[in-house]
Amino acid sequence: MNKLTLETLERWLWDSADLMRGHIDSSDFKNYIFGLLFLKRANDQFIEEANQAVKDDGVSFKVALLDEDYHQFFIPRDAYWSELTKKTENIGQALDKAFSLIEENNSQLEGVMTAVHFGDTEKLPDSLLSRLLQHFNKYSLANEHLDNPDILGSAYEYLIREFADDGGKKGGEFYTPKEVVKLVVSLIKPEAGNSVYDPTCGSGGMLIQSASYIKANGGTVGKFVDAKLYGQEKNLGTWAICKINMIVHGFKDADIKKGDTLANPKHEQNNELRNFDRVIANPPFSLKKWWASTEIDVKSDDNGKEIAPKYNSVVCDEYGRFKYGIPPRGYGDLAFVQHMISVLKNDGRMGVVLPHGILFRGGTEGKIREGFLKDDIIEAIVGLPEKLFYNTGIPASIIIINKSKAQNLKNKVVFIDASSEYKNGKNQNTLTNENIKKIVDGYDGLTEIDKFMRVVDMSEIKENDYNLNISRYIDTSDEEVIIDIKSTMLDISDLEVKEQEIDSKLNGYLKSLGF
Repeated sequence: MNKLTLETLERWLWDSADLMRGHIDSSDFKNYIFGLLFLKRANDQFIEEANQAVKDDGVSFKVALLDEDYHQFFIPRDAYWSELTKKTENIGQALDKAFSLIEENNSQLEGVMTAVHFGDTEKLPDSLLSRLLQHFNKYSLANEHLDNPDILGSAYEYLIREFADDGGKKGGEFYTPKEVVKLVVSLIKPEAGNSVYDPTCGSGGMLIQSASYIKANGGTVGKFVDAKLYGQEKNLGTWAICKINMIVHGFKDADIKKGDTLANPKHEQNNELRNFDRVIANPPFSLKKWWASTEIDVKSDDNGKEIAPKYNSVVCDEYGRFKYGIPPRGYGDLAFVQHMISVLKNDGRMGVVLPHGILFRGGTEGKIREGFLKDDIIEAIVGLPEKLFYNTGIPASIIIINKSKAQNLKNKVVFIDASSEYKNGKNQNTLTNENIKKIVDGYDGLTEIDKFMRVVDMSEIKENDYNLNISRYIDTSDEEVIIDIKSTMLDISDLEVKEQEIDSKLNGYLKSLGF
């Protein structure tokens, strides 16, 4: 029997998106396709588990189907794939009911399956849903029919990447390019035994890459094993995708919460925020009105004009996360950073992707940045190339925070200018494995590399008023060519003499020819 390969699986899943074109916006494809993919996978696995129970325990197939102990996810009869594919009308409603029943019977899927609705007949008429179900019916997604079980996770990552590219800005909001994720993870180096947390986890790429890094270095990831994954995501649809992504990759015990991290962080322990060994994130760049959900009272004057709220950490945040200062309401970057610092263990390490402006903007942000530096928790600044992200063309930076810096890095900051480290693309640049290796090797080696890497003493940063703009510390300009005016004038004179000689010879030739 030929087993389903990754290449075939990717092509098959992407073809399902083509069926939906013209019916719904491309940025919404992911919500429906990921739901159907999980439903098909859960059903095929459910049948496979029942068959295995018959072989192992000698029970009847019917008993194996109905006994929840044999299954990772229990599928009620009205959610059977075989029943759904028989429907010719009201298919959307039948799918919604199936997802609801699966949630009711599997508490770990609460809110995940019903995050998207198939019952909108204007968007998803029966004719389209019938074609989609038949398309998904083409292959079995049971483990025994897959080339290897890991290809499901790989295919899922492929779809997330392709949907971000296909959907443009809307599709890219929940996706950080895998190469950037790989770089950040390689810089913070999660280890076996670590807890890893992403407060703006999107579809979960940073957590999954962290788990892959731990596995590649000899560890395992899961409940009470070597590491545990934690995340929180505000967008309901993206949260559901993240939950499914974790399950498909085999991290079903990942603790992914739903909600606004700044307003209502969900990971608590003993009525305090839980602390983590590694914290990693790519928060939304320069989020506007980030404070709006933190219950700060915004008042208006007699003309209806907003009066800026009087910020203080008591009003803004019951957890005391913003001890370095309250960021401007038009730039939420340092609100996320301070939340991340507040949940980082004292011996932990943190990596966050931020816009370049955070390195040099003044005002309150400058004071917050100064506080970070005076507490000596910034270990490294990495400047990235432009056009790496789907939702913005601006260059970004990576800030590495370490509350327990090595002795040789005390009161120092590593600066890396990687703005030229990329492979040029038509619409988007990418980091190659060679680019990533050069950056990580530079960070690990701590040896100065001309125009690329420097370890800068805090006294120099203080002289620059705690401005972290990379160009202040790494000069990437080409050396000016020093021109010897006297020598150049002599060269010009010699050329003029030679020009006269050539003109004289040319005139002689022309005269001999009768001109």
